[in-house]
Amino acid sequence: MSLPQPVPPSWKDLGKSSNDLLGKDYPFHGTSLEVKTKTPSNVAFKVGGNRDSKSGLIAGDIEAKYTDKKNGLVFTETWTTSNALKSQLELENYLAKGLKLDIATSLTPDKGQKSALLNVIYKQSGVHTRGAFDVFKGPTFTTDTVFGRDGFLFGAETAYNVTEGKITRYAAAIGYNAPEYAVTVHGLNNLKTFTASYYHRVSADVEAGAKAVYDTKATTSGVALEVGTKAYLDSAAFVKAKINNSGVLALGYTQALRPGVKASFGLALDTQRLNEINPTGPTHKVGANIVFES
Repeated sequence: MSLPQPVPPSWKDLGKSSNDLLGKDYPFHGTSLEVKTKTPSNVAFKVGGNRDSKSGLIAGDIEAKYTDKKNGLVFTETWTTSNALKSQLELENYLAKGLKLDIATSLTPDKGQKSALLNVIYKQSGVHTRGAFDVFKGPTFTTDTVFGRDGFLFGAETAYNVTEGKITRYAAAIGYNAPEYAVTVHGLNNLKTFTASYYHRVSADVEAGAKAVYDTKATTSGVALEVGTKAYLDSAAFVKAKINNSGVLALGYTQALRPGVKASFGLALDTQRLNEINPTGPTHKVGANIVFES
């Protein structure tokens, strides 16, 4: 008798461990601040701001989220400094177990831009599938499914333009997840771009990962490669480092200063231009992120 299979990750979360290791906690693109608070009535507020180090522009948003765990209801309202109004309504496990309905809308009155995305997500033992209907773009229907069995993962995605009556995008992936490591291979952009990622929890305090990308349509030949690692210094701090085949070295340091206060610092160095006295264009970057949460 076979054991019940766990719910596999969604299509967008295939290779997530490696992507998080190489992509998160490197705030070298600018300086950002987040403030998060919660009320006794299950309403959470978040105010965030970011200054881009390249353009010098400052952007921010304010978000209010109401959660009703008993009925699986989540309602989120966001207002950004670009005057975009975003709303999201989520309803999970209310109509049926494993079924989630998600409606996300956006409106920018100044530019006359609007969007509406309807999502239906269903997950059970061994399967995780999603259907998304973009009302104003196309309209386009996108569906993806991931099957899991004994750690092996098989996934596919396709997008269909209703107006044009044709498939506009398709992709596939295969992977294997174990408690201490994960391997994922993607074929994206109509199987024109291929990625392979690897994640390994070396020990309780050390993680390592790598990602390779090969684009058959790229103007330059070769494979883009990035490797990185994460090490916990103690229960309140960790450091991260990564380097790619272009010679860009990135460092990150995150410290929990006290309960509810976390600071992250990031640095990116172009190691091929360290000896240039007056380099042209962006070379080295530095940034920080501070989060207050109550």
